[in-house]
Amino acid sequence: MRVVTRMGRKWWPELAFAGAILAGCSGSGGVPAPGPGRTPPPNPSARSVRIATDPFTNSASQHATQVEPSAFANGSTIVAAFQDGRFVSFGASDIGFASSLDGGATWNSGVLPGTTTLVAPPGSFDSVSDPSVTYDAAHAVWLVASLPILFNRAPTPAALVSRSTDAVHWFDPVAVAPGQPSTDKDWIACDNTASSPYYGRCYLETDDGNTGIIRLDVSNDGGLSWGPVQNTLGAATGIGGQPLVAPNGTVVVPIDDFNEARVLAFASHDGGATWSAATLVSSIADHLDAGSIRSNPLVSAGIDGAGTLYAVWQDCRFQSGCTENDLVLSTSSNGTVWSAPARIPIDPPGSGVDHFIPGLGVDRTSSGGGARLALTYDYYANGTCTMASCLLYAGFVESRDGGATWSAPVTLAGPMNLEWLAQTTQGSMVGDYLAAVYVAGRPIPVYTVANPPVIATLDEAIYVPQPLVIPASFGALRSSKGERAARGAVSDHGPRRVRPFLGGI
Repeated sequence: MRVVTRMGRKWWPELAFAGAILAGCSGSGGVPAPGPGRTPPPNPSARSVRIATDPFTNSASQHATQVEPSAFANGSTIVAAFQDGRFVSFGASDIGFASSLDGGATWNSGVLPGTTTLVAPPGSFDSVSDPSVTYDAAHAVWLVASLPILFNRAPTPAALVSRSTDAVHWFDPVAVAPGQPSTDKDWIACDNTASSPYYGRCYLETDDGNTGIIRLDVSNDGGLSWGPVQNTLGAATGIGGQPLVAPNGTVVVPIDDFNEARVLAFASHDGGATWSAATLVSSIADHLDAGSIRSNPLVSAGIDGAGTLYAVWQDCRFQSGCTENDLVLSTSSNGTVWSAPARIPIDPPGSGVDHFIPGLGVDRTSSGGGARLALTYDYYANGTCTMASCLLYAGFVESRDGGATWSAPVTLAGPMNLEWLAQTTQGSMVGDYLAAVYVAGRPIPVYTVANPPVIATLDEAIYVPQPLVIPASFGALRSSKGERAARGAVSDHGPRRVRPFLGGI
């Protein structure tokens, strides 16, 4: 399937329903009144356009559902990849894509071939999950990595890598490291600095879903073939690593530990031949978000043009009693020594707003004190809501000084009832991550929006703003400089790691 959407001509408006309309929807009692000290839920301050639609109709998965967007931009081309037709148990009917060749003005969309038995031409897998997208400049090829799944739990490749030379037409995927007993949370990145000694080398990180052992694979030919599986020094365990390639060819991978209780990082200085031991970035203090929404403190990371590293995750350390999550930022110049986490000042402490599922984008044409950081996220205006009353919003903030200060937040979409989302064994799902990219200095968030269900199907899809979001004013910048973590702030629950065959994918 190929769909072309012209922004400004074909519209799916964002959710901006009044309380009376919400009151008439299934499971909604209207917009809850704000609690003491809390501000009313906002209306979206940016319009949104849908860039793809779930094409599947198979009865075993949920339709119409698209979740978990990853995105990458090269020049004026943007590619987003996401799950299409989500199963309750694990994975989706296929990985969908949406691509724009003109900086986001128009979009093509479709699904990747050769993955599951549900696509044409078919692959051999029952479902597929965890898309990650990048571009290999040396070989002029787009790459989407994903996790293949067999419901009988038979061994599969560690990942599939789908390739395209035009961001629209895709080849059947390459199987990476066949015969793995289980795999979780892949991420792919390439060395796109022409002066790097490893220019054109691509890196794929996964973890063993049963043991958490971190696995690395390297390709030198645009994803056509992959070298033997490598481990870190000491065979570290973790989940959700995101390789970042510095201009000098050094690769640093921020990652959660296997229990999602600490952020770690490890590196390679020889093009992936060897990998260092994992070192501590920070502990994690994570609030269990209300409403049984699927949300984990996975790290979202990026790197600027000079090689400064940025890591963001949800964390409640700045909230007394760990009652809701902020998003926090840690930075590093070398991947070994990291700054203490700073609160991203979207809302003031004690506001009652709960922030989660960050998607960080960093403009590689910027650096240092002028580095541009774009951050997409989801939030509840009232973090103490219940399953029946929780209303979900998508938000966005930007920094133009390397994270020292941030713009006022932009509401991208909402309110959304949790019943409008795809359901999984870990709760209602928009994705384990969201995305943001830069094109010609402009930030473009990529996010999941759910509308009221239509008859027997849902209406959840991937959106971008219209017009492409640039915060209206940087006149009132927000800073959290000098703030300290609340005394005794710790996670309000135990480790949340769930093995993939029990619903972790």
